[in-house]
Amino acid sequence: MSNRSNNQGRAYEYACLHSLEQAIQTIRQAQIIENSSYQSAKRAWDTLSEEEKELYKLSSQSMTSTIFAMEPRIIEITNDLLSLYIQEDKHGEIADVRDIIIQRNDIAWEIGLSIKHNHMAVKHSRIAKNLDFGDKWYGTKCSQSYWDEVKPVFDFLTEQKNAGMLFKDLESKEEQVYVPLLKAFMNEIRKQVALDDRIPRHLVEYLLSKYDFYKVISIDEQRLTTIQSFNMYGTLNLPCSHALPKIKIPIIELPTTLLFIGFKPESKTTIIMVFDNGWQFSFRIHNASSVIETSLKFDIQIIGMPASANITFNCKW
Repeated sequence: MSNRSNNQGRAYEYACLHSLEQAIQTIRQAQIIENSSYQSAKRAWDTLSEEEKELYKLSSQSMTSTIFAMEPRIIEITNDLLSLYIQEDKHGEIADVRDIIIQRNDIAWEIGLSIKHNHMAVKHSRIAKNLDFGDKWYGTKCSQSYWDEVKPVFDFLTEQKNAGMLFKDLESKEEQVYVPLLKAFMNEIRKQVALDDRIPRHLVEYLLSKYDFYKVISIDEQRLTTIQSFNMYGTLNLPCSHALPKIKIPIIELPTTLLFIGFKPESKTTIIMVFDNGWQFSFRIHNASSVIETSLKFDIQIIGMPASANITFNCKW
């Protein structure tokens, strides 16, 4: 992600945080916890033009009433103080994609929002020379055969890096790098799934989140903010002491079986994973830098999901 995109994302988190807090304050007490992540988001906000700030405010304000309709515990009037804060980025490394947390002090309850500005990617995970993706993603270390398969590719990249080459200088980065790495990656997934039938669920938990969340996406060109619920564990959409949610959302069923993994037709950079219960993901491999490194990135996107999850609330502004 470019520095500008990263700044825009942080600035939008800042806008959403303040729009939520201001809307809640009209109903009950609330406070923003100004931690280091908040300060980073504020610095990003301060880089925006006044026109951009107004756009971000309109976008973030449009979604608050829908969130409240799904989460009555936010606006339940009690004597305790409701807190909102931005999580540190490191939580994403432990499969927690929530950017903003809303919690109450009088009950053991919290919800989280994943905030996106003009992009739909689920994750930007790495595949690298010394990175054990199996251990990180689903708790099973990669096999020796995987390391043997990727070693020639990363040795080649090391040689080219030491020679000062750029990715654009490679004769065919698809055939020399992308295709063999993707084949090794797919072989390892197939191998581990055959040995442990829990891995499909763990893999999707990593790709989505180990915590329930709402995904909030601002689509500026359409003047639209979308909200999608990911209620895998049943912690969202709970009633408060005197009211049920005005908008009901279902619990989503996670997969148990990997049905297919293979290259996207006519592509040498993208593979598709298909699971039961309607889950499908695309993984596009790419170099994260123009300079050759022994680390590449996946752009991971959801391309299919259960009907119960495929419900989007559109908030126009």
